[in-house]
Amino acid sequence: MDIKEYFTRISYQGSYDKPDLATLTDIFQHHIQAVPFENLSIHCGESIELDLEATYNKIVRKNRGGWCMENNLLLSWVLKTLGYNVILLGSKVYVPEYDAYADEIDHLLLKVVLDDKSYLVDGGFGMAYQIWQPMELISGTDQPQTPGVFRLLEESGVWYLEKVKRKQWVPNQSTSASHNIEEEVCRRIYLFTLQPRGIEEFRACNAHLQTAPDSLFVTKSICSLQTTNGIRALVGCKFTEIKYNYRDNMDLVEIRILADEEVEKTLKEKFSITLDKKFVPINTSRWSLF
Repeated sequence: MDIKEYFTRISYQGSYDKPDLATLTDIFQHHIQAVPFENLSIHCGESIELDLEATYNKIVRKNRGGWCMENNLLLSWVLKTLGYNVILLGSKVYVPEYDAYADEIDHLLLKVVLDDKSYLVDGGFGMAYQIWQPMELISGTDQPQTPGVFRLLEESGVWYLEKVKRKQWVPNQSTSASHNIEEEVCRRIYLFTLQPRGIEEFRACNAHLQTAPDSLFVTKSICSLQTTNGIRALVGCKFTEIKYNYRDNMDLVEIRILADEEVEKTLKEKFSITLDKKFVPINTSRWSLF
């Protein structure tokens, strides 16, 4: 594994000799705009390995993306290689379909300690709830970013991440499956503690999420990528592009249902992904990702 090869993959040409917040933020933003959040392997009959070298080969050499455990495992290696103090954390994702957090840890994220301050670094959540820059671990303070206002709340050692949403303008509203676009003002994202985790603690979760019949990742094929001013996402055969703050406090949401023959072309043109095996799009869960 070669850090310069990784930098080529994410088109990063900045300096990296000084592990400071500006460099961390720059590398992080290059990562989320180059490496898709995706679970396409599951829908191509491939297994997702929780192994650093396998993840490196997949994302860096095969030009693929990955889900949280892949993206953040790779990011942890990158940041440690550059001299950052990185700690793995586990979280429980909020499921709006059930208005509850997951029973068990189902998401890997990172804590980076820098100049006596701690930051949440998560390059593997994807969709419209992907943070665009590290968040300082402080409770109750709004931290505005391009996607919206994020904030962390801490209660008795448990941290909660949430996002204040803007209004959304959907020109072709009839193609949207979400019925509460206007009503939802704030979305809970996940809860976590600061207990350090080892990668071995995520193996059961990694296996469960790609095999359980009710897993979001089994019931939806997902590929999303952050852009310079929004996101693009392919969920099943539904292609969505969001432009953040298109108007004052309003995001533009454009949705198109793709024909079967357009899916492969869209993956290549919009996400730079070419799959080795036959891909079967699916979107049967009611869980809204926007």
